[in-house]
Amino acid sequence: MSARKPIVFGVAGGTASGKTTVARAILQAVGAARIAYLPHDAYYKDRPDLSFVERAALNYDHPNSLETKLLITHIKMLLCGESVPVPVYDFTQHRRTVETVLVEPCPIILVDGILIFTKRKLRELMDIKVFVDTDADVRFIRRMGRDMEERGRTLESVITQYLETVRPMHIKFVEPSKRFADVIIPNGGLNEVAMAMVVSRLVALLAERP
Repeated sequence: MSARKPIVFGVAGGTASGKTTVARAILQAVGAARIAYLPHDAYYKDRPDLSFVERAALNYDHPNSLETKLLITHIKMLLCGESVPVPVYDFTQHRRTVETVLVEPCPIILVDGILIFTKRKLRELMDIKVFVDTDADVRFIRRMGRDMEERGRTLESVITQYLETVRPMHIKFVEPSKRFADVIIPNGGLNEVAMAMVVSRLVALLAERP
């Protein structure tokens, strides 16, 4: 790893596994000013050709639902010292907005998402790959609360989506991608020992930079 090259840090795991908790711990330890944050969720494909009902019925847990090529392009641009316009996705409408967030180059590029380890070209850009491993029942309860409170979903729609797409896609894509991780964190961000080890490694790598 080049001493001057930004560190690409990938955090994967099932839906509501605690990826955000891990990301927040890293932000707190390192400082937000030193991190370029690229959430894979922001790169969901925009489908203006479909009605709201048709968009709501799409499988958002399949790798093809995301514009991963654009994410890869943005990571490469940041590695070259260029700023990138990250999309803003509206989960209540299942659409990208016209707005973007300008992300500046930083010593750390933090990428998170449930499917970021499923694409080889994306994995190959990562220096550290962490998988947040949390029990399925805990993840479902967290997702239910999040989707109802933050995304305006009904209980019935959350359960239907979980059974029809979230769980099958987790078994098919997310869980198998765990084998590509450098570190697996059981119990998500609540695992203080594992979190301390990951943060310490990241801080040590930053300290080696000129």
